Amino acid sequence: MSTPARVVVLDYGFGNVRSAVRALERVGADVTLTADKQAALDADGLVVPGVGAFAAVMSGLRAVGGDQVVDRRLAGGRPVLGICVGMQVMFAEGVEHGDRTDGLGEWPGVVDRLEAPVVPHMGWATVTPPQGTVLFDGLADERFYFVHSYAARSFPLSDDVPSESPLTAPLVTWSDHGGPFVAAVENGPLSATQFHPEKSGDAGAQLLTNWLTSLH
Repeated sequence: MSTPARVVVLDYGFGNVRSAVRALERVGADVTLTADKQAALDADGLVVPGVGAFAAVMSGLRAVGGDQVVDRRLAGGRPVLGICVGMQVMFAEGVEHGDRTDGLGEWPGVVDRLEAPVVPHMGWATVTPPQGTVLFDGLADERFYFVHSYAARSFPLSDDVPSESPLTAPLVTWSDHGGPFVAAVENGPLSATQFHPEKSGDAGAQLLTNWLTSLH
C-alpha cells in the first residue's frame, strides 16, 4: 500500500482552510494546516487557498513568506495547487476598484472584475478543459462550484519562458459568466482552479484525487 501524499494547506489567514483540509483528507491525503515555511517546502504538495480581496490575500501571503515558498517550490518542480483567490494571485497583477496590486507573477495577465449582468458569479457551472488535462481526467461535462467577482479573462502566453524553467506550456480550462474566464490552469508543477473543488461534491473530490495522484 502506497504512503499517503503529504500535503500542506498554507494557513495565512485567508481561505476556506477547514473545508479544504477535510476534502483532501477524505480523498486520502496526509494533511497539515500550517504557515510553517519549512513544512510547506518539504511537503509533497502545497495548497494555497484564498478568499476575499486580491490585495489582502497578497499581504497575508507575504506576511508568512508564502510568496517565497511558492517561488522556491516551483523553481524545484515541486507541486503547488492554488484555489480561488489562491489561483488569482499566481497572475502578474490584480485590479480592484481601480487599484492595482502585484501578484506572484508566475503567469502573465491581469485579474479584474467580471463583466456580467450578475456579479458575483455564484453557483455551479460547467468548464471546458483542454486535451491532455490531468486535473479533469474522467470529469468531462461535470459542474463545479464557483463564488467570485473577479477572474483572469485572458491568458497571455509568454514566449520568453527560459528553457530551463520547470513550467511547461500551460493547459488552460475555461468557463463563462458574461464572457469567458480562466477556470483552471495546469502548468508543470503549478495547478490552480478558480472554482472550489472542496465545495464541488464528487467532481471536486475526483479532481483533488487526480492532483494527489500526480504528486507521486
